[in-house]
Amino acid sequence: MHRNLLWLFVTAMALILTLILTPAAAADDLTESYRDTAGQILGAAMTDVEGWEKLTYLTTAVGHRLSGSPQLEEAIDWAHARMAAEGLETRLQPVMVPHWVRGEESLHVVSPRPRELAMLGLGGSVGTPEEGIEAPVVVVSDFDELDALGREAVEGKVVVYAVPWVGYSGTVRYRGAGASRAAALGAVAALVRSATGLSVSSPHTGSLHYDEEQPKIPAAAITVEDADWFARMKALGQEVTVRLKMDAETLDDAESANVIAEIRGRELPGEVVVMGGHFDSWDVGQGAHDDGASCIAAWQALKILRSLGLQPRRTLRVVLWTNEENGLRGGKAYGEALGEDVSTHVAAIEMDGGVERPVGFGFGLAETDSEGGDPVYEAAYAKLQAIGKLLDGIDAGEIQRGGGGADIGPLMRKGVPGLGLRTVGEHYFDWHHTRADTLDKVDLQDFRKAVAMLGVMGYVLADAPERLVAAPAEEPPNE
Repeated sequence: MHRNLLWLFVTAMALILTLILTPAAAADDLTESYRDTAGQILGAAMTDVEGWEKLTYLTTAVGHRLSGSPQLEEAIDWAHARMAAEGLETRLQPVMVPHWVRGEESLHVVSPRPRELAMLGLGGSVGTPEEGIEAPVVVVSDFDELDALGREAVEGKVVVYAVPWVGYSGTVRYRGAGASRAAALGAVAALVRSATGLSVSSPHTGSLHYDEEQPKIPAAAITVEDADWFARMKALGQEVTVRLKMDAETLDDAESANVIAEIRGRELPGEVVVMGGHFDSWDVGQGAHDDGASCIAAWQALKILRSLGLQPRRTLRVVLWTNEENGLRGGKAYGEALGEDVSTHVAAIEMDGGVERPVGFGFGLAETDSEGGDPVYEAAYAKLQAIGKLLDGIDAGEIQRGGGGADIGPLMRKGVPGLGLRTVGEHYFDWHHTRADTLDKVDLQDFRKAVAMLGVMGYVLADAPERLVAAPAEEPPNE
């Protein structure tokens, strides 16, 4: 009797251990199965020169690429033609995009001592009257202080948001909502501290979002240094008057396109792994880190795979999305075009955090617990960790919990697994949305690592025997 019970206990424990360890063991098979192929991709990417040549052309000959601008359309036509010349299957997906024009702009202190201030109008802002707006300022450190002042103290004035840096997500909300919050109390314009932790007298632009229930007032970004100056003048009891002039205007939507290139799958061409970045940028700098390098890295990864004769089991697609910066129209159009076919997408990979030294990928999956415990997420996470081991040779194989991106957001919200390429992120927000986002800030070896990472991760996910996450079961027909 005791021997039978012991046998049953041992058998049960063996079964439990098998259930626990099988996903990890199966995932580890990916590391061994693709080690040689990954080595080929890494070797080609880490010695590649063509990708850098493409990035040099994009940033130097074309430059910044705001939605609606001739530069963006020039870049789109160039990429599409060159992809075709390289033998990639390529097409354009038409997208209508917002067309905001900055125009001439300036900001001056009128009193107590006249001087010019560096500024950049916020994307989507309305302009000032032709003669500009001249008014005293009221300085606040957050929305609570603004609301506490009330209409009597704010009406007819320019609100200056001299807010602290608490990380990008915490500080950027003043750029997004600051104008409308000030307008609700009668302000005539808003000046917002740039969303950065480090400034060398450089303003950082970006989109604002008007509340349609409030008047639209002009808004511009100012430097960290000048925001601090306004705060100190307030503390000293000094009244400041400024004159703001902005010719900004929003024109009719313009024609643009997502650039799509792919290697069709050899066995399951209807299943897709998509990866890419956004091809548009702000109208200052060269759009090197945000997000030209990412687009070229994904494109060059695909080109290298083709050059190596690697055709994955599924289709591997690169999309250079249009209009991420001030509308997200490209990502939305791509998702909407798929409709119910979104389940054909095995995974979506986005790179939109600059190309400093890469460290790995972040992984997100809608409606699962990415903090641990959800079996679907954990099984996929184990597979990604196994693929990540293939990148350990370039110190870029870390798989973190949580990830994705703005352009793949519409896919992720419908259940597509999403990955975001991660870097050390030490200086990205020093250059973000400024005139300093230029090619000289990009390190060649860091760029090559990004090419290698996208090539390996994209290929293995597209070629693996099983999908990263099982496709949703079809509903049974109604009887």
